[in-house]
Amino acid sequence: MAVLATLKLVNAKKSNSISPTQLRRNKLSRKLWEQIELAKAVAAGGQYSKRRFKTFKGADGSRASVEVETVVRQWWWAQANGRLALSVRYGTRVIALTPKSNAVECADLTELTAALTTIRQAVDAGELDSQIEAASATLRDGFKK
Repeated sequence: MAVLATLKLVNAKKSNSISPTQLRRNKLSRKLWEQIELAKAVAAGGQYSKRRFKTFKGADGSRASVEVETVVRQWWWAQANGRLALSVRYGTRVIALTPKSNAVECADLTELTAALTTIRQAVDAGELDSQIEAASATLRDGFKK
């Protein structure tokens, strides 16, 4: 018992619910991670596809799960000046990073990967919460119609 006396013991309960804000941050952070992996794969000359399990019902009524690859669409494109432009998306909506800009300009794929990593850190820190909330509200309104 003397060993346990050196620790600060408390009576605590783990919360099973996550706030909606944290849920949206996690969703965007996951999508940014996919874009980072896609950018790394394109820079290496390869392809990146996300794998997930799809469950379907057979003719006899049994259920089976199959692993399928889904295509990850890139959020960047080449501009007329040869540089890359990156826009951040939440669902189908483009998020404005500042009130006057909605894209990041990058010289090449390595700079693009660094920009995506920086944006992911900003999302995890909560710097884009108001923009994510606005995009989420717009998406929700589209489903109500």
